[in-house]
Amino acid sequence: MHRSGAAMAWNVFKFCTALRGLGSIMILLVLGVVGVTYYAVVVTNYFPALQFGASFESSLVAFLVLLLFHCLLAMLLWSYFSVVLTDPGSVPPSWRPSVDEERGETEPLAGSEYNGAVMGVQQSMAIGDPTNMRVRYCRKCNQLKPPRCHHCSVCGRCILKMDHHCVWVVNCVGALNYKYFLLFLFYTFLETTVVTLSLLPHFIAFFTDGEIPGTPGSLATTFLAFVLNLAFALSVLGFLIMHISLVAGNTTTIEAYEKKTTPKWRYDLGRTKNFEQVFGTDKKYWFIPGYSEEDLRRMPALQGLEYPSKPDLDSQEF
Repeated sequence: MHRSGAAMAWNVFKFCTALRGLGSIMILLVLGVVGVTYYAVVVTNYFPALQFGASFESSLVAFLVLLLFHCLLAMLLWSYFSVVLTDPGSVPPSWRPSVDEERGETEPLAGSEYNGAVMGVQQSMAIGDPTNMRVRYCRKCNQLKPPRCHHCSVCGRCILKMDHHCVWVVNCVGALNYKYFLLFLFYTFLETTVVTLSLLPHFIAFFTDGEIPGTPGSLATTFLAFVLNLAFALSVLGFLIMHISLVAGNTTTIEAYEKKTTPKWRYDLGRTKNFEQVFGTDKKYWFIPGYSEEDLRRMPALQGLEYPSKPDLDSQEF
C-alpha cells in the first residue's frame, strides 16, 4: 500500500511538472492558431475583397467582416494576456483569520492567538477531530487558508478562490483573474463564430465543381482555419455555459465538486450580487479586463480574502 501510494504521488508530481513545461508551448500554440486564422480571413480572403471587390456590396461586407474581426481579436488578446500575466491571488504573509471563526468577533488573530490557532488546527487534523477545523489549514504550504482558497499542485502554492489550473493560459484561474478568464472565453467564442461564418462560403466551395481561386497554400490555410475555429467555437460554447452557471451560483469549479451534495450554498446571494462579485458594479468595466477603483476599494470579494455570505449557513466549511 505504501509503495503504491508513493508511486501515485510520483506520477502526480511528474504530471504537474509536465504541465509547468507546457508554458511557452501553449502560448505559442494559441498565437499560432490566431496567426493561421488571421492569414485566412484577412490576407487570403477579405482584404483582397475589400481592395478588388466586384461590387459595392461585396466591398461593404468585406469591410464589416474585417472591422468586427479586428475588434474582437483585440479584445480576445487583451483578455488572454490579462489572464496569463495576472497573478490569480496568493495568501498574503500578513494574513490572519478573524476571531469571528471562533468567538463571533471580527478582529484578526495575532501573536499567540494566531500560533494557538495553527497548533489547534494541526492537532485536530492529526487526530481527525472536525470540531476545530473551521479555520482551514494547508498541509503542503504549512499555513492557514482564507475561505474559498485551495492549493494548486502545478503552481505549488495556495490560490485565492481557485477555480482550476488552465494549461491554455499557463496560469491558475483564481480570484484576481477569473473575470479576465471569462472574458477570454466570451471573446473567443464570438471571434471563432465570426470566423466560422465568414469562411463558411469558402469552405462550401471546396465541395462544388467550380474552380476555386487561390494558391494551394491559401486554400489549405482557409480550410484549416475553418475547421479549427468551428471546433473551438463549439468547445468554448460548452465551457462558457458551464462557467455562466457557476457565476450565477457564486461558486467555482472546485467548490461545485465539493458541495455537489449540499442543497444550499452560503455564498449564493442571488444572481445579481453573485455577478457583481466577479464583474464588479460599474457597467463600464463589465466587458474589459479591469475594475474601477471604486469597486476595488469597496468590494473585498474582488481582492479574494473576504466574501459576504448568508449568516444561517456560515457553518459550512468551504
